[in-house]
Amino acid sequence: MPLSRRDFTARTVIAGAGVVLTGTVGALATAPGALAADDTTGRDEQGRPCEPGYGPLLADPAGLLALPAGFGYRVITHSGVTTLDSGESTPSNHDGTAAFEGHRGVTLLVNNHELKGKRAGWAHPVPLAEGLVYDPAAAGGCTVVEVRRGGEVAEWVGVAGTSTNCAGGATPWGTWLTCEETEDLAGKNGMTKDHGYVFEVDPHDRRANRDPQPVKAFGRYAHEAVVIDPRQGHAYLTEDASGPNGLLYRWTPPSGFRHGRGKLRTLAADAGVLAAAKCFDSAGRFVDDLSRATKTGTVYGVDWVNVPDREARTVSVRKQFADVAVTRARKLEGMWWADGGAYFVSSYAREESPGAAHDGQVWFYDPKRRTIRLTVLLGVNADPAGDGSFDGPDNITVSPYGGLVIAEDGSGLQHLFGATESGRTYPLARNELNIGTAEAPEYSEFTGVCFSPDGRTLYANIQEPGIMLAITGPWRRAH
Repeated sequence: MPLSRRDFTARTVIAGAGVVLTGTVGALATAPGALAADDTTGRDEQGRPCEPGYGPLLADPAGLLALPAGFGYRVITHSGVTTLDSGESTPSNHDGTAAFEGHRGVTLLVNNHELKGKRAGWAHPVPLAEGLVYDPAAAGGCTVVEVRRGGEVAEWVGVAGTSTNCAGGATPWGTWLTCEETEDLAGKNGMTKDHGYVFEVDPHDRRANRDPQPVKAFGRYAHEAVVIDPRQGHAYLTEDASGPNGLLYRWTPPSGFRHGRGKLRTLAADAGVLAAAKCFDSAGRFVDDLSRATKTGTVYGVDWVNVPDREARTVSVRKQFADVAVTRARKLEGMWWADGGAYFVSSYAREESPGAAHDGQVWFYDPKRRTIRLTVLLGVNADPAGDGSFDGPDNITVSPYGGLVIAEDGSGLQHLFGATESGRTYPLARNELNIGTAEAPEYSEFTGVCFSPDGRTLYANIQEPGIMLAITGPWRRAH
């Protein structure tokens, strides 16, 4: 049922309450759970504003990762250096990652490897582990990394023979959904099977990953990320595509379906309803692109328009809609479920934007109110080589210490940065990896940001050549 203007207006009053507009150089941000204007969070005992975060970043003598004082890191996997339990090299191009609690203090991490196209084009593709291969021609997939209490690390293949495994999402039942950011059909770019799907990987049970099957009910398009509503069972998915820009999707399960380990692969290709978001403002006016929003706290109502042909063998899903039928966004990227809804990223929109240029947005979708609210807005970064502002948010996570932690995939310097609950951004880490060398000719993006189940360790990746890092330090509420 479409959301009425009266319902939307009432919900906007609630959803937009208490938004604070603050910022840093080149950035305006309000973070999750924005606080009321008279809140004193972020002030010292004398009521003076405190600087957010953990202080300035200190250069790393090892030339890898700059961190605040008191913080340290450990390399968990490194493509071409560390090996799997099979003896083969850790695959390259680390991307989306999630952490799960294993037995006896073990942390299990599922790590995507964003390798597009044929295996022959990559020095370190995901090995074709027996029984875990979807398409033997494809280079991508996931590995599972086991970090034991004593620090010992093991790694094995979760799924192989997939392509361009970018982001994804953890499920409430303890598995990982890995997303293929491609639309290649069999016969294109050397593929022997169709691609552009979501696959489920179980980090706890290797046998459950045998004979991998795509979740065709979620549609075939350039998938970026996915989250599952633990109460309603809906899946929300982002699409990183252009020409035209991608869409935000919702999949509604069929009547009687119950989620659980291995259940998604049993669904028929046309099971449930896949729909795309259509947004409108408080006056009922259609919003064609999310870049139209220029202020944090902006709230839009959301209707859902059914996808005509989710298999998209002849026409891409996003091209099946007239421009007046759905709301598009430039570079829809990472997602994270928290606070009863879905945080999702629209990365930079500069000359490609039909609305106002920006260098990143984070939105929050509230399924109860059927609204989205702009919680983070990054202004266009005038000096990407400088260290005072950020651009190109990609993977995100919600911190157990409040606010967001965001992986930067923009121009120039690449950071992990935070957005506090009071609406301020701050640096957490800076990539310093061998810039200008053959191994890393330019700064590589951060990916796969997530906290360990106990909240003590922040995991993140440098995508190229492919390094997983464990960051520890004096974590606290960062104002």
